[in-house]
Amino acid sequence: MRILLLSQFYPPVIGGEERHVRNLGAALAQRGHHVSVGTMMHPGSPETELDGPVPVHRLRGTLQRLSGLHTDPERRHAPPFPDPELVLALKRLVDREEPDIVHAHNWIYASFLPLKGLGGARLVVTLHDYGLVCAKKNFMHLGTHLCSGAAPAKCLPCATGHYGAVKAAATSLGNWASSFAARRVVDRFIAVSHAVARHTGLTQGRAPYDVIPNFVPDDVEVLGPEDACLRGLPGNEFILFVGDLTRLKGIDVLLQAYASLEGAPQLVLVGRRVADTPTEFPPNVRVFNMWPHSAIMHAWRRCLFGVLPSVGPEACATVIMEAMASGKAVVATDIGGMPDIVDHGETGLLVPSGDAHALANAMQTLLEDRALLARLEATSLARVERLKAGAVVTRIEQVYRDVLRPAAARSAVPAQQGSGQQPCR
Repeated sequence: MRILLLSQFYPPVIGGEERHVRNLGAALAQRGHHVSVGTMMHPGSPETELDGPVPVHRLRGTLQRLSGLHTDPERRHAPPFPDPELVLALKRLVDREEPDIVHAHNWIYASFLPLKGLGGARLVVTLHDYGLVCAKKNFMHLGTHLCSGAAPAKCLPCATGHYGAVKAAATSLGNWASSFAARRVVDRFIAVSHAVARHTGLTQGRAPYDVIPNFVPDDVEVLGPEDACLRGLPGNEFILFVGDLTRLKGIDVLLQAYASLEGAPQLVLVGRRVADTPTEFPPNVRVFNMWPHSAIMHAWRRCLFGVLPSVGPEACATVIMEAMASGKAVVATDIGGMPDIVDHGETGLLVPSGDAHALANAMQTLLEDRALLARLEATSLARVERLKAGAVVTRIEQVYRDVLRPAAARSAVPAQQGSGQQPCR
């Protein structure tokens, strides 16, 4: 198959979604497919380059040029509506690559929608978050609690608090229009967790979809050379958190829970500082900014166990998969896609979101019950196999084959819409 992956960001911009697209492209190419990537232009990067066997084409968008629209100049997001310049760039790229499948990841799909009817390529869209219904993508109302569902009277004030009135109106209205169109023309959605499928309305709608998690490479546990930053890690046991140092990731709850532990080893936080990152940390907490991915994998291997106390509904946390591949248990919250990955009492422990007391009890349990910790570690290492490329990419390939079947065959065998779908775990 000829496959064109579309992603608003791509390395050297690094995050879970970007790493997923890169790993997916490499895995598909290794399986003999012709794979190319279309992504947004990043300052200092060439317009076209090879990432292994995969050509990467960086495209310019009109809104991308307007730096004042973007909070982070290094991450100038694609808009949730067609960007005129980006639409034209995508048209030229599609004419050049002649893909059988266009596989878009999140909002960049909106700029491909006007092109959908102009060629024979099938469109698959992976939802890595809640952007199909939420202008902020995180499905948290006013940034404090889980949203009960999208509605104009709720969404506009909520988005205004995040973007400001003008950007909120444009983003929300554009997102509603694109979502309406996408549910009618996208050949197949892929939701990375059951929470994403449920909260974006796929489970109640008629749009065909599958629930397929993110994945880690088959050789994820193979460690590379040690980076100098690893010298900052404690020489003995430590608890590890990896992610943005933000309230949505539960940093405030984690620090409160950690302070109540008895005889706890040091807590290591590795992640990006943002506007609501705490300005002070207890003396037994070590904080490191963004590390190379290889260094993070070394940190997982050295830690005692991991913790991901998000108060927002994580869509499908790759960081948990990386911990599992390193043979580590994780204490996580029972929100979003976390229950799809963590089997409570078997590969880790789940606690209620925002409950510092429950989080502390779970962490204390693993500190004191080393036999339990060892069982969780062994089971994690065994069950992560279903979250590696060898298993997950096969499921994505099957989606491609399904949507490429002639229309008559597709109507004779309806796409699954959630029933019988395997969970992330």
